[in-house]
Amino acid sequence: MLRIAAILTFIANTAAADPNFWKFEWPNTDFETTSVENWVEILSGGPPRDGIPALDDPTFIEVSDESRIEGREPVITLELQGETPRAYPIRYLMWHEIVNDEVDGRPIAVTFCPLCNSGITFDRRVGGQVLTFGVSGKLRNSDMIMFDRETESWWQQAIGEGIVGEMTGVELQTLPSWMESWAEFSTRNPDGLVMDQPNQRRDYGANPYVQYDSSHRPFLYSGEVPPHGIEPLARVVRVGDVAWPMTRITQEGVIEESGVVLSWTAGQASALDTRNIGQGRDVGTVRVRNQAGHDLAHDVMFAFAFHAFWPDGAWMLAE
Repeated sequence: MLRIAAILTFIANTAAADPNFWKFEWPNTDFETTSVENWVEILSGGPPRDGIPALDDPTFIEVSDESRIEGREPVITLELQGETPRAYPIRYLMWHEIVNDEVDGRPIAVTFCPLCNSGITFDRRVGGQVLTFGVSGKLRNSDMIMFDRETESWWQQAIGEGIVGEMTGVELQTLPSWMESWAEFSTRNPDGLVMDQPNQRRDYGANPYVQYDSSHRPFLYSGEVPPHGIEPLARVVRVGDVAWPMTRITQEGVIEESGVVLSWTAGQASALDTRNIGQGRDVGTVRVRNQAGHDLAHDVMFAFAFHAFWPDGAWMLAE
């Protein structure tokens, strides 16, 4: 199914090497201002603009009131100092990809790109302006391109940077958040909050990309494969422009390098394996902290995406 869709999308995008191709759909976007050099990299992922509907102002319930989420299901955890911890279940982000939320007056965007396994939380404030993000329906190197509704600029989710329009070159502040199992979050935070199920018709709890992270090639990606023989869809933990293979962290349990402490524990299901998200194979949870014990902003993404966006990045391989 993915192969057929890729072929059809490739055919549909043969004219997309010229940015004028997109101007009819995006009349308010400034395509003259951009950091994109090769427009062939921009592809339609299938759904149109807002075809994957971002969520605004989500509602939350207490951990004790949540009964739908299985223990091994992944959630994105946000624990800002002095604030009640919040969990954003991947079972919902799988179908919406962006949640525009506000925590103690701080506007944030919790994002998840299934094709890259990239889950990142951003501060939505830029130069005194609060942005609201949506899903453009476009991909670059198989990674979601977001857009903001205020300027209709395009943003690359994996790097948190504007790539087309008025906001080109602007970088969003990344906040420390991480993926862990619902059991881990709820056990540690019995008084925490979890995002409630959206009032939309979606197959929540199901994975539409069955066995995707066991594939040999990413969906809608024609770039180079990672070096060192690392499989394209192997998970890596990225901190800045440095990546640790998940396999190494799993084997060693704890790694202390370059001022970063990475630790791994079992118990989190892959969201991109079986049809039922909670039944996916165990990929475990990684926590990333500095030596003072404070959580660091990071991402657990596929190796191909790290190589695509950080081609000169450092690979922390086992000695």
